[in-house]
Amino acid sequence: MDVRIEASWKEKLAEEFEKPYFGQLAEFVRAEYKQFTIYPPGGKIFNAFDACPFDKVKVVILGQDPYHGPGQANGLCFSVSEGVPLPPSLQNIYKELKDDLGTPPPASGDLERWARQGVLLLNATLTVRRGAAASHQGKGWEEFTDAALRMLSQEREHLVFILWGAYARRKGAFIDRMKHLVIESAHPSPLSAHNGFFGSKPFSKTNEYLTQYGVEPVSW
Repeated sequence: MDVRIEASWKEKLAEEFEKPYFGQLAEFVRAEYKQFTIYPPGGKIFNAFDACPFDKVKVVILGQDPYHGPGQANGLCFSVSEGVPLPPSLQNIYKELKDDLGTPPPASGDLERWARQGVLLLNATLTVRRGAAASHQGKGWEEFTDAALRMLSQEREHLVFILWGAYARRKGAFIDRMKHLVIESAHPSPLSAHNGFFGSKPFSKTNEYLTQYGVEPVSW
């Protein structure tokens, strides 16, 4: 199957695109886009990969579902397009960023500036129906994103995997902790941020680790 995705990822994930589950997933997604309003826009489904080639990845932040409100999802987890009000989880991420590094919260919620520096902002599920959270879970996306994570864990060294919340921790359970740094905490959602997300200092921990291995830190 010919999938429009950044060249290095296309090569790495070539086997996945030929598996039966991916064909079924592609059929399901195409039908959903024809029948319903689906986020993100079709051209942005693989935005996390397109913005961050395989060999450029330094950090992986794992999300669950794209935002399901109008105009929010842009294919990068936790990110919203320029001019869109910041969702509560992103507000809390920015609050922790300020507390951790002293960085003033940016006005924009578009995290592409992180992606271009090697932060893979990957949702477990890459599409969602408008107003219906989790509507595309269990259709095959999770298997596909697991394959991408497994490849990074196996083929790269000294990456940082940031797993916020129980879902991300379960999904990232197989990551090789001998080769990589795994940072785990509560989710930045208002429901859980006070249970260990605030004060977890993921941004400074990430940059300290990268610097330790001679990798340029992220300008958060």
